[in-house]
Amino acid sequence: MSSFGRHLLGAAFAGALLAGSAAAQLLPSVSLPPVALPVPTGNVPIAGPVLQDVLGQPQAQQVIHPTLDSIAGLPESIAQAGAPTLLELRRLRLQELIRENRGQLEADGAGQPVRRGVLVAVDPDPVSLQLAARAGFRIIADQADPQLGMRAVQLAVPNGMNAREGLKRLNRVAPQLQADFDHLFEPAGGALAPMNAGLASTAGAARGRTIGMIDGGVASHPSLAGKSIEQNGFAGVPKPTGHGTAVASLLVGNQGPFRGAATGASLYVADVYGGNRAAGSATAIVRALGWLAGHRPQVINISLVGPPDKLVARAIQIVQSRGIQVVAAVGNDGPAAPPQYPASYPGVIAVTGVDARGRALIEAGRATHLDFAAPGADMAAALPGRGYARVRGTSFAAPLAAARLVLAGSPARLASEARSGKGRVGRGIVCGECRIDPRSVGVR
Repeated sequence: MSSFGRHLLGAAFAGALLAGSAAAQLLPSVSLPPVALPVPTGNVPIAGPVLQDVLGQPQAQQVIHPTLDSIAGLPESIAQAGAPTLLELRRLRLQELIRENRGQLEADGAGQPVRRGVLVAVDPDPVSLQLAARAGFRIIADQADPQLGMRAVQLAVPNGMNAREGLKRLNRVAPQLQADFDHLFEPAGGALAPMNAGLASTAGAARGRTIGMIDGGVASHPSLAGKSIEQNGFAGVPKPTGHGTAVASLLVGNQGPFRGAATGASLYVADVYGGNRAAGSATAIVRALGWLAGHRPQVINISLVGPPDKLVARAIQIVQSRGIQVVAAVGNDGPAAPPQYPASYPGVIAVTGVDARGRALIEAGRATHLDFAAPGADMAAALPGRGYARVRGTSFAAPLAAARLVLAGSPARLASEARSGKGRVGRGIVCGECRIDPRSVGVR
């Protein structure tokens, strides 16, 4: 981009930020410590000069380093600044996550966070494992999932190697292995951290329609009282989170004027974070898929995004073969960002978001295919404990589409309900009437 182009981009970005278009949050604003941005090394800047000028703005910092006590959708003002800005902010956000968790994380070749020094082999054969062992790889976990009928073997890379170097060596010495990094996946709509609230508890055995969700834990809330909810943790014990609570409320919540899109369904919640931003790994997601598959939900909602991963791809393929539909958000890093997964896997229902006027969200990411849109802005969802807040992002569109899919019974029937929209909305907008006006639940 030319210096003149950067100037125009920076002016538009800064102007939009200063205009006061705040990030959608699920908690009231609180006083937080300053954000530590990545430190440049040598003469290499962490961002262009114009972008550096606006990184101090609260909205920009929230995208780079989401606060630990809020859920923030990507600020519309930042999205309006253009694709280069969104891509730069995405890079900085991932860079910061790795920097803050150096003991646990490192980057793959594309800058995506992965578990440090760990590779995963999918359904490995004995000979290949022997070849790997001779090359210095050590088995640190060997997990056979009885529900999925698949095996995942975690390998520590040889001493002195990072994961990238280890994968190259493993591919060379054991070419028959289906091996990959243990990638991390992020919420497709903001931060995810433990909240000071109790977990939503189950109210009897599952009945009728059943939905699974992979996310953070779900907090107690009046809209979830009396619901059939069961939670299980795959990164430690389940921890209530704002993101998970919001998604669950949009699925099955019911309190006064607030209604989720499938209020009578039972809900199984697989927490793959345990309140830790450095969790959400591919291995945790696969264990979660196995647990959910054992409960035979009609649909599994995944409001998370990450890179293609061989382990997750195989697990989703198996789940789909059992007749379970998977719905996933396309993410919020803009259409110029790489296609996100699991939304981009074949057969997964990829969902984007629209605003109250039926316009595709300008920050919505892209997938290799796009199936439907659902409300993802100008709407309310539950806060942990009590109350509601405005939310924005494809994270919150996906559960509405998932709920309607459960009720419709098939993607074809869901498509028959779709209505036209503006911009990239796939086969159309579903569950348009499911949007809860924030004002109706006391949110200004």
